[in-house]
Amino acid sequence: MIATHPAHRPEAGATLTKAVARTLNLLQLRQSTLARILGVSAATVSRLCAGTYTLNPSRAKEWEFALLFVRLFRSLDAILGHGDNAQKWLAGHNSALNARPLDLIETTEGLVRVVHYLDAHRGRI
Repeated sequence: MIATHPAHRPEAGATLTKAVARTLNLLQLRQSTLARILGVSAATVSRLCAGTYTLNPSRAKEWEFALLFVRLFRSLDAILGHGDNAQKWLAGHNSALNARPLDLIETTEGLVRVVHYLDAHRGRI
């Protein structure tokens, strides 16, 4: 019997795609913001949200960014819930990060910094 890595199962792409679209909606972010986070075109994000584009682990860059984006949401949800508090936190200046998290997550370095920051705080609860 051959073991299959979970990331290579066809349903993994559909699951991550749905999670990314749901995260986008729950955080009430713009599709253009998600395009910058994932490093894809606005048209690709539009298709993703419409259900006609599926993330795939063979496109490693967007796959990894999508995983980080969902991880960011899971940490925010655990700490603040996914309502207005999470949106306000993203849009507000964070003195520890010395910037607005919403601005930071649009770059690779910033996304990783914000996720690590949230993971550290999530570990405290």
